[in-house]
Amino acid sequence: MDYLKDFTVMLAERDHSLVGAAYLHNATDRDVVDLLSRPGSARGRLFTGQRRGAFVDFLTDHLDPDHPGDAAADALLASKIAPSRQLLTVAADEVQRREMFVLLDEQRDAYEHVLHAVGRARRSSTKTAVVVSGGPGSGKLVIALSVMGELSRQGRTVVHATGSRSFTQTLRKIAGHRDPRVKGLFKYFNSFMTAEPNDLDRLILDEAHRIRETSVNRYTRKADRDRARPQVEELLSAARVPVFLLDQHQVVRPGELGTAQEIERFAAAHGVDVEHIDLDDQFRCGGSQLYVDWVERLLGLAAGGPVAWAGDPSFEVTVVETPGEMERVLEEGHREGRTARMAAGYCWPWSDPRADGSLVPDVVIGGWARPWNLRGDRSVGGAPPSALWASDPAGFGQVGCVYTAQGFEYDHAGVIIGPDLVWREDRWVAVREANRDPDFKSRTAVDAADFDRLVRNVYKVLLTRGMRSVTIHSTDPGTRDFLKSLMP
Repeated sequence: MDYLKDFTVMLAERDHSLVGAAYLHNATDRDVVDLLSRPGSARGRLFTGQRRGAFVDFLTDHLDPDHPGDAAADALLASKIAPSRQLLTVAADEVQRREMFVLLDEQRDAYEHVLHAVGRARRSSTKTAVVVSGGPGSGKLVIALSVMGELSRQGRTVVHATGSRSFTQTLRKIAGHRDPRVKGLFKYFNSFMTAEPNDLDRLILDEAHRIRETSVNRYTRKADRDRARPQVEELLSAARVPVFLLDQHQVVRPGELGTAQEIERFAAAHGVDVEHIDLDDQFRCGGSQLYVDWVERLLGLAAGGPVAWAGDPSFEVTVVETPGEMERVLEEGHREGRTARMAAGYCWPWSDPRADGSLVPDVVIGGWARPWNLRGDRSVGGAPPSALWASDPAGFGQVGCVYTAQGFEYDHAGVIIGPDLVWREDRWVAVREANRDPDFKSRTAVDAADFDRLVRNVYKVLLTRGMRSVTIHSTDPGTRDFLKSLMP
């Protein structure tokens, strides 16, 4: 009911005697005794099959046989679907009051730059998209949320979306902490398959490098599947001004198409202008740009080849012999109240928790073993759900992967480079047989060149999560020696 009122303009902007009920037609009272113990209200009455007569009475009380509801039903079905002004006011207050979203120094300049670009796009005589590119630490998230808060304050209909379950669920938890209604403003890229063109004023597309070829999945209805378009086309259509925030070196799965070039290609085909902002060229909000440049050269993602780490007073890089040594370094930061996580390439099996709730230590390196983060949406054995691994303190002690680390930053990063990427003589070699990611198994869908590119991008993501330090361990002795040779 809350969702309907907040996102159906007809219900939000007019007075209606809106009531709600759940009819569990094949349940008895005994089956759902815990649900029945909750007090009923106009927002949600509960009826079981055992109480069918009471449900009929409820319907009789609220449906008038002398006044058919055809007109009301037509108005409901034809209503515009967008956040209500009341919800936008709540969202603006919630986002702008969260201290983790407060803009600092260069972030303020970048935010103003993006906000002005969005304003210019709104005033343009033709539809315009804004593409904001930036690497780790360029402040894309805090800028995106600040722009969202300001547009909400102005009464513009705006929604935030990503292609990452971990990222979206974390934002829902943080931004909607005090008012759960705000969670509905954080959606997924595949939420706009059936959206009417320009239904929203603004659509902020965070982590846009996660855009897929299509929004279709196994749960998609046949009618929607038959008329499906490329996902980037759906996103360009859904809002008057779509805003894409991306890092082109974070494409890590086959089928991800979120590059500035791909967005511009689709935009040109549909007569949409594009305004581009590169945060890396103008702003730096955290971490070390020297280190990001060093990683890109190290992995062959930028020209020049690997070079020795020259050092940066604000960022520490260490290569260690064992994962145990890496974990001890991270534990020290964790005890001091800093955020610290260890992550690895997907090179080990990934088991479900045992029946007693304990996690299986699948990541085994010599005599050291730790479990992966959980895969599911529920906490087990004290470990947080998959989506909250990077943000919940209880995530320390499990090994994360690129899908749970991407989009997040923490003070101290530990990275295990697995046997799927090794240094041999003068070049990197991607070893497909050592990788266990099911998305990479098909040689038809992912050829050797794509696998090599995607694996390098995976390690680029993992190596650039830390804002103060990174501790690196490679399971391959030759690779470890090469990395150590680059350290001062």
